[in-house]
Amino acid sequence: MTRLNLKDKPYLGLLVLTFAALLVHGYHPAAEDAEIYIPGIKKLLNPALYPFGSEFFLNHARLTQFERLIAATIRISDLPFDLVVFAWYVLSIFLTLLACWDWSAECFVEKESRFAAVVLVAALLTLPVAGTSLYIADQYLTPRSLALFAMLFGAHAAWRGRYLRFGAWSVFAVLIHPLMAVFGITYGLLLAGMKQSAEGTKTQPMWCLAAFADVGLLPACTDAYRAAVQTRSYFFILQWQWYEWIGIFAPLLLLWWLGRDKRKKQPPAVALVSRALVIYGLFYFMIALLLTIPAPFETLARLQPMRSLQLLYAFLIILGGGLLGKYVLKRHALRWVILFLPLCAGMWFVQRQLFPMSPHIEWPGVAPSNNWLRAFEWIRGNTPSDAFFAIDPNYMLSDDQHGFRAVAERSRLADAVKDSGAVTMFPQPPLAEHWLEEVTDQRRWPAFKAADFYRLQRKYGINWVVRLRPAVAGLSCPYENEELLVCRLD
Repeated sequence: MTRLNLKDKPYLGLLVLTFAALLVHGYHPAAEDAEIYIPGIKKLLNPALYPFGSEFFLNHARLTQFERLIAATIRISDLPFDLVVFAWYVLSIFLTLLACWDWSAECFVEKESRFAAVVLVAALLTLPVAGTSLYIADQYLTPRSLALFAMLFGAHAAWRGRYLRFGAWSVFAVLIHPLMAVFGITYGLLLAGMKQSAEGTKTQPMWCLAAFADVGLLPACTDAYRAAVQTRSYFFILQWQWYEWIGIFAPLLLLWWLGRDKRKKQPPAVALVSRALVIYGLFYFMIALLLTIPAPFETLARLQPMRSLQLLYAFLIILGGGLLGKYVLKRHALRWVILFLPLCAGMWFVQRQLFPMSPHIEWPGVAPSNNWLRAFEWIRGNTPSDAFFAIDPNYMLSDDQHGFRAVAERSRLADAVKDSGAVTMFPQPPLAEHWLEEVTDQRRWPAFKAADFYRLQRKYGINWVVRLRPAVAGLSCPYENEELLVCRLD
């Protein structure tokens, strides 16, 4: 193996590739899971925000230092919130590609192989990971954005036998995303043990695989929690579609084939890394069967062991890209164009279908064109910080998955899309009961009249409503656009 040093790392090329990945995959800072994490950061910066319903995102904040890290960066830099979040997002992509470069340099000697590995990762960042409801990397900043490069750097340190560095990256990953960190630690220990064994040096027993076993106490599964968890079919592996099962075993078969290289056609690191990934993948598959099939373990499904596939997919793309560069692309520029131009165009097209009503890149400081975001920004600038809103509990299915709390910075009643996910992670009462009661009271939302909104006001204390046009008699609406009304309850 060649030793790595600063001169081995093409920082400028990786930076260019980072912005190329941004152009391909887009950026949507308040979308999907950002509705959980962005409000946590904003409440740290301004505790007066979200006086109602904050339990739906603060439970996550208590398990991670992610929000504190971003909030501290904003305080220290004194830069605008959106700019700092965007900078962290770009940095997370850059560090992920840098970690992939380190791994490609371990596995391949040829420079074209190393570049092909990293370019393929950049082109496939938003590739779905089987049935886990994950991408390799999200189109917005979350703890997973930071945990991914930490896991890759940590596994590389373990491979190199640099256990202090492995420990440091593991601690960072645990502080940022405890669940994803377990996957990285498991693979790092497994890989180090298998490498030592292959080299004939003393190795540790495979007790490291027990890292996932400490699942804590088994909470009782209430009816309200069961209603929430049934909205997350991807928790339960037997509910996956047939093509999602292919997403489990096709990568494992490819890795098995690479790992059984008896003729030594591949570099030794490729075979060893592949064999370790097969063991790692099968181990967590067995854990998934154990935790998601028996009915008494229903509340443990939230541990989502199949999300271990994110790390496996990242390594598979690195290895696959390196082999493409070695045997197919080589130094023929036309071949690179023929492969990557259609691939990147396809990934760009898919992202445009996922966020059809929004700009492909939602640049910080640029006024939104999306009607939902325009209404949310008006709310942020024209309503008091203690305003309490009701909005269609399925609104995220209509607004490109943008989060109300993340953009409007106001409290709202529980929704049926994102808050149910928060409930599934924390089964202890009364969170699930509160969620189910609020969502049930909004069930007939499209047919609501003024009396229905005032009923919610009497029960919960809401004083504002966001709803689709047309207007409802009896409501005063100081803001409207082509699609939405923002109405005050007197």
